[in-house]
Amino acid sequence: MSHTDTSELRLVSWNVNGLRAVMKKDPSFVDVVEATGADVFAIQETKLQAGQISLDLPGYHQTWSYAERKGYSGTAVFSREEPLQVINHIGAPAADDEGRVCALEFPSYWFVDVYTPNAQNELARIDTRLAWDAAYREFLCGLAAEKPVVTCGDFNVAHNEIDLKNPGPNRGNAGFSDEERESFTRLLDAGFTDTFRARYPDLTGAYSWWSYRFNARKNNAGWRIDYFLVSDDIADRVTGASILSEVYGSDHCPVELTIEL
Repeated sequence: MSHTDTSELRLVSWNVNGLRAVMKKDPSFVDVVEATGADVFAIQETKLQAGQISLDLPGYHQTWSYAERKGYSGTAVFSREEPLQVINHIGAPAADDEGRVCALEFPSYWFVDVYTPNAQNELARIDTRLAWDAAYREFLCGLAAEKPVVTCGDFNVAHNEIDLKNPGPNRGNAGFSDEERESFTRLLDAGFTDTFRARYPDLTGAYSWWSYRFNARKNNAGWRIDYFLVSDDIADRVTGASILSEVYGSDHCPVELTIEL
């Protein structure tokens, strides 16, 4: 595919931590989507079932993946272009009924929205988490063999010490355990680039999630756990990567990628 056929796409990902709640806030979810002007807007933790919301987003195709369990997990992607096909399961039995993936095929790339399982307190769910990571890595590599991949979402891990405010006290906790960090390294080593860190290798204080406790967001005591990763072979097409920390409504803020595809 030659660069003459490409156009710059604006892609946004946001863990909304309950879409119905964000719909009622000011600005509302629809306001946020419209303000970004995104070509593709992906969300995680919708926490709803089919028919529980009527979302009017003119100009966007809506792709939903619901958890079987009510009020839990769930992902969705809103795209200006209609996908050629959609995949919602990756073959990770422990968490595949939780609506964690929306994979959309477009003519020149795969777009994959993910909400990675949380390892939970005392790493109670670490085995499920690592099994998921392995299945997800294999899934992405399979897609990448066909065409370039862009994957985004809440990966529930701060990869390196620079990616959270207080690495020392959090070492070994969910989201910053050695096992999860190594698992994320394996994903990158399988042929993917962390777009934000590639662009800003030494930038500190860049976070996408803050606890609701201890005035964490006001004090910017956060974690960077929301990512855009791209296949290594299209990493040079990235034109911008940013964290939209001025957007409120959730304990996460959106992250954004611009790329020529």
